[in-house]
Amino acid sequence: MAQVSDPYIREQLEKRREELNLALAAAAPVAPAAPYLELLGEVDTAIQRMEEGTFGVCAECHGTVERQRLIADPLIKVCLDCLSVDDRRALERDLELASSVQRGLLPEKDVRFSEWRIHYEYIPAGHVSGDYCDLIVPRDADGSLIFLLGDVAGKGLAASLLMTHLHAMFRSLSDSRGGAEFQLDKLLETANRVFCESTFAGQYATLICGSAGRTGELEFASAGHLPALFVRREGVKQIGATGLPLGMFSSSRYAIQRVRLEPGDSLLLFTDGISEAGDAAGKEYGVKRLSNVAGERHRWDPRELLAACLKDVNVHTSGARQADDQTLMVIHRSETAGTSLND
Repeated sequence: MAQVSDPYIREQLEKRREELNLALAAAAPVAPAAPYLELLGEVDTAIQRMEEGTFGVCAECHGTVERQRLIADPLIKVCLDCLSVDDRRALERDLELASSVQRGLLPEKDVRFSEWRIHYEYIPAGHVSGDYCDLIVPRDADGSLIFLLGDVAGKGLAASLLMTHLHAMFRSLSDSRGGAEFQLDKLLETANRVFCESTFAGQYATLICGSAGRTGELEFASAGHLPALFVRREGVKQIGATGLPLGMFSSSRYAIQRVRLEPGDSLLLFTDGISEAGDAAGKEYGVKRLSNVAGERHRWDPRELLAACLKDVNVHTSGARQADDQTLMVIHRSETAGTSLND
């Protein structure tokens, strides 16, 4: 029987116990202590089960409670198969609500900013997704558009919670940037530090974060993410990671890469749900095949380029069940300047 003994789950439980003890100590004399004491008892019992080696064992069937559910809520005692009908319906409603909230956080699919056109597709494998995708348009005419695409480690509800955490964090940090003083590497370093301090050991995310100005130049950094594909007339160039994933070390630094896109060039970003999509025999789609498809379509409209890539992925998988979240983004420099969203 597989036991769950992740250090960060225990750390989460111990932090909850500390917070509950602080709340009890600070409670006013008239405040009821029973709810705090009840929760404290549940936390203590969970830690005791961890010490006994029975943590993560279903109280009904003695099977294993799903790991992702334990990460989201370490006090869970029953596996999905043993949930009551009412509990299952409540869980389904929660997942539907979480899915609705997550969809509401996504940016517009087709964004125009100066000479840039950005289009993406975001395809969760289930109700919720651990993929992260955002486009942050500057408030002033001289600013740069920020693009982000990433993948949180894990799947399911726990990964989706971290995805929403990343969204709020980057939105907040980018909102405080200061025009010409804005530095992409500092944004990533601050985001990594905050992510490390607000999550538990073992939780991390790969990410590409970049900015598009008005001169045809893109600058971006990759926190351990898959290579970006620079689609140009001469062919496709893969641009690799410049640092470690977010959440691994609070002191990580990120080197910035700069590429100049000529009219008709594109930058293609994707998550591993694309490159690792398998056919019936388990063979992965691969970065090379994606590069070939994109390279044959230089100068294509970003919407059409993206559709061609996804169609080829579907041809490869031949209707096999989607095993992981899939996100694909195309950042394209148009032949003629477009209209900024702020104009």
